[in-house]
Amino acid sequence: MTQMIFVNLPVADLAKSKAFYSAIGFTNEPKFTDDTAAAMQLSEAIVVMLLTHEKWKTFTSKAIPNAKQSAQVMNALGCQSREAVDAMVETASKAGGTPDCNPKQDYGFMYGRSFEDPDGHIWEVFWMDPAAVESGPAEMAAA
Repeated sequence: MTQMIFVNLPVADLAKSKAFYSAIGFTNEPKFTDDTAAAMQLSEAIVVMLLTHEKWKTFTSKAIPNAKQSAQVMNALGCQSREAVDAMVETASKAGGTPDCNPKQDYGFMYGRSFEDPDGHIWEVFWMDPAAVESGPAEMAAA
């Protein structure tokens, strides 16, 4: 079995969040979706679990921070090209997200942009030259 990652996010409006994540390319997995949570799958290995605040509170007693005012994590997601990065950010913007909540990054060998989902969770989307993956970014930056 492929090792998977589940990114769990507290959301204020489950239906709105499901629609947003569907718009940017995630697919709902109904076997793990109900009126308190939605499994939104991007690939065989990547799933975002959208959890209502009530459901979230069954997993931890820690307070849910307001992601529009503070950041605890930035989820990074690789794309196949620079154009795919731009397309995902533009699609996120049209679907109700906030584009470029962090500065754009263009290092030649790596290109990245960001967006916030409707709850303020930050996603960094990036493309990295496959040669940089092989040689390492320091060598690419020096070239």
